[in-house]
Amino acid sequence: MTGFININKSAGVSSAREVAVIKKLSGKPCGHMGTLDPMASGVLPIGIGNACRLFDYMLEKRKKYTAVFRFGEDSDTLDTTGEITVTGGRVPELSEIEAVLPDFIGEISQVPPRYSAKNIGGRRGYQLAREGKEFTLPPKKVSVYALDCQRIDESQYKFNIECGGGTYVRSLARDIAAALGTCAIMSDLVRTQSGGFSIENSVKSELLTSENLGNYIIPTQELLPYEDYYPSDGEAKKLFNGLSVGTDKADGLYKIYSREGFYGLAEANNSILKIRTKLC
Repeated sequence: MTGFININKSAGVSSAREVAVIKKLSGKPCGHMGTLDPMASGVLPIGIGNACRLFDYMLEKRKKYTAVFRFGEDSDTLDTTGEITVTGGRVPELSEIEAVLPDFIGEISQVPPRYSAKNIGGRRGYQLAREGKEFTLPPKKVSVYALDCQRIDESQYKFNIECGGGTYVRSLARDIAAALGTCAIMSDLVRTQSGGFSIENSVKSELLTSENLGNYIIPTQELLPYEDYYPSDGEAKKLFNGLSVGTDKADGLYKIYSREGFYGLAEANNSILKIRTKLC
């Protein structure tokens, strides 16, 4: 039992809790690909068994979110779960927001929230923030590919966001508002897509049992955009025993198969092919 479960995480539960559910049902080591804050909901891919080894190949995949930003307020966490520090600030018009959105599309510099899992000297940012410690987080480059919004009430706007891995949506709320001379916090967040996982084919963990879990497992090979490679018997004997073979394949990664089925990833480099990651 190995592969991925595309969980539709509910708001109010942690990503770690969802992983624990799948671990108990599968009896295998499990891990999630890209945590969601407890207040957020939506797509949370969870790897089962050796599928967790694929995370490094998927971290830079594009993600899509639907977020709600509440303007005129601020909090220590940049969302509604924290202590509100400002109220009654100016709420901009839709036309004002639309005028600054192009500045937030492309590769942008972004400072992560203080309440985040960023590592500072071996401690998480949220741990230091809760203890009242003073610290600064350096800005990082992130990619935003698409961004639009619509007004939903007197102070809130819904934003549709397509971005790269590592982008903090809460920081977008802060920075867009700052560009308009006001403040904003995130009041809702739904991840609708993460790489090849979409909310349309996700499942709530409470619907899963040890009996039906297998029906929802997505085989690892279905998520890898690499060419299939079926080695000859002679090649297989060497490759699956840790040796390399000569190849005329172009440099890059390949999905490699044994007689039993999908085995893992092989890498061709300078006319040499060897196993990169065993996933079966």
